[in-house]
Order: sequence, then structure tokens, then C-alpha cells
Amino acid sequence: MSKPKGFEKPTGFRDYLPHAVSKLRKIENDVLNCMNQWGYCQIMTPTLEYYDTVGVASSTSDQKLYKLLNNRGQALVLRSEMTAPVARVVSSLLKDEPLPLRLSYHANVFRAIEEEAGREAEFYQTGVELVGDDSPEADAEVVALAIESLKAAGVQTFKIAMGHVGFLNGLFQEVAPGLPEVQEDLKSHLLDRDYVAFRDALGRLNLTESQKEEMDALLRLRGGKEICGQALGLSRHPLARASIEHLCKVWEVLEAYGVSRHVLIDLTMVGDFTYYTGMTFEGYAAELGFPVCSGGRYDNLLQQFGRSVPSTGFSLKTNRILDGVRGAENGYELPTLVQYDAQQRREGLQESARLRSEGHVVITKLVSNPGELTTADSAIEAGGKRYRDIYTFVSFVKERS
Repeated sequence: MSKPKGFEKPTGFRDYLPHAVSKLRKIENDVLNCMNQWGYCQIMTPTLEYYDTVGVASSTSDQKLYKLLNNRGQALVLRSEMTAPVARVVSSLLKDEPLPLRLSYHANVFRAIEEEAGREAEFYQTGVELVGDDSPEADAEVVALAIESLKAAGVQTFKIAMGHVGFLNGLFQEVAPGLPEVQEDLKSHLLDRDYVAFRDALGRLNLTESQKEEMDALLRLRGGKEICGQALGLSRHPLARASIEHLCKVWEVLEAYGVSRHVLIDLTMVGDFTYYTGMTFEGYAAELGFPVCSGGRYDNLLQQFGRSVPSTGFSLKTNRILDGVRGAENGYELPTLVQYDAQQRREGLQESARLRSEGHVVITKLVSNPGELTTADSAIEAGGKRYRDIYTFVSFVKERS
């Protein structure tokens, strides 16, 4: 293996140049402020966690975890998502706090990737966890907050697809009783959106004609509130019916929030995290073909840290918003270039301080003679077209006779 060149970095990692950092920070700050207005307090957790605690509890597959050993030989992992670390804190440092807890976060996470996949090994997530409330009201709250957070991030056109893991679990227990491997296989095909493989797997089961029709109808269960009624006609399994009734109540709360126009029910949705136990959802921006946010209910995760508490939450895929959504611009204000000569240095620096106190970005420059003054034309000539209109100019330079 060849030695990396001095400017190279590991595959899947990136440098963020000033414009990208400015945009990323604005998304982060605007979204966290939105979450704060809903009563969610920000939490920070370590980048490194123990493999035997957070690593094992994480839904990320073992081969995608970055693992290393500390100087005592203990296995550590770089955090691969934020829900498991938050669950650890809720079960320990926050165990005596009254429920429900509303927590928010913004953090970089790490996942090992195949080099040819073109994916990022380090990326950012901004999200919330609502701990200690198992009601439809709580599920609706995180969906409504996800909608407001996407708006705060600058995503202008999007749709939230909402499903329920319990409905599929009950439905597949009904058509493949006592066959958990088959049930997981069916869910895997739905997760991959591989409906051909899904139908092939159903074809290998001994289903009645009625059951075959019901399974085929499952693939068409997308739409508004009317989907709940149609789903109740597909299954008599208690878990499936209870799950749909819960989803109907969530929809009613979303209608009260006035955000149901952003939501559609998709009962083929599985969610890509194994710890989801109830309602799940994904948000899609108009410009992108993959999710910019995802979330759902995970009532069993905290049990792995010794605390049995229901929880629900979501995270924005901040990098996807940063890179792929045109509406997520940072409203960048041009810096002001204050130029002064030695005689008017005090005036120039005092003006710079005044402008900064008003929230403006100010760059200062000492000019020895009027010929050194930077102008719009000279800035463009020096920096190229990429730096067009890079300054607002203020000058304190006396003309010399």
C-alpha cells in the first residue's frame, strides 16, 4: 500500500471550506433554536464510547463501527449515531430528572463505509429525543417538530412519510406464523424497496387467495388519513390493528398542529434502525431522492442501559441538507473592509469596533498611500470571479497633495 501524500485524507472524510462551514453553522444554529423553542435542551456526549455499552446498543451494524483500543486494552467505538449515547445519559446522569425529558443535539458521527460506495464516513446529525411519553401526542410532537426543523434548515419543499413497525409485525405474524426468519426477510425487502423480491418471498408461503390479495394491497397503502381505514381491513391481528389505531390518533394531532399537508402515510415503511418499535417516519426534500430526516419510536432501547422508559425522536441528516438542498442558503452578509492610513488609524479602528458591535463582520487594512486602497475592481482582479463582491468598503485615507 502506497504512503499517502501530504494533502490526502482518509476516504470518506472531508474538509469544510469557509462558505460550507458558514452554511453548516447557520443550519445548526437555526435548527437548535427551533428545537429550543419547543422546550428541547441541548446535550453533548463524547465522541468515543465503550463498545460494550453504546457500541452494542447502537443499531449500526458491527462491521460499520469504527473500533479501537485504549491504553488499557478496552474496546472503544466512535459514536455512529446519537440516540444510543443519549439513552446512556438518560439512564445514568439524568435518571432522577422528572419525565418527560426533551433533549436536542448536534454532533458528528462516524460509520465505516465501503470505499467504492462514495459515502461519507463522518457526517453531522441534528436531532431530538423525547423520553418518557408513549402517547400519540408525543409521536405527533416529534413529527411536527421535524417539519418545523426542516423549515428552519431552509428546506422549502419536502414530504414526511409515516408508517408503523407494529402494523407490519402484526401483519407478517398473521401470514407467516412461527416463522420469524421469513418475517424479517419480508421486512428486509420492504426496507430495500425491492417489491419483486417481496412478492417472490410471499409466493413461497402457503397463503390463501385472500391473503395474497391483502399482501398485494399492502404495497399500495400510501396516502392520507383514509389509509388507516383501508389498513384495518387488511388484518385482524391485535398488534396490527392497535398500531393503526395509534397512527390514526397521531394523524389527528398533526391535523391540530396544522401540518398534516406535509405528511403521507406509507405502511410499507420499515425504518432502517432495528430498535424502532412503533411509529417511524422519513422526510424527503424535493431536490433529493433519499431522506433528509428520519425518526420514530424506540421503547426498548433504554432497557439496555437498565431503565425501561418509552422514547421517540428524530434526526436531520445535516450534511444532505448542506450539500443537496438549494433552499438551505446561509444569507451570507458581505464583510466590511475598513481601510485607514496611519493618521486616521484611530478613526478607522473605532468605526470597525462600532460596526462589530452591531453584529457586522469587519476586516481592517492599513494603507500606506492611496494607491494601496482596495476597490471592487482590484478585489475581483486579485481574487478572480469567485471573489466578486467580497467586501463593503469603508475608507479613512487622506488624499495626499
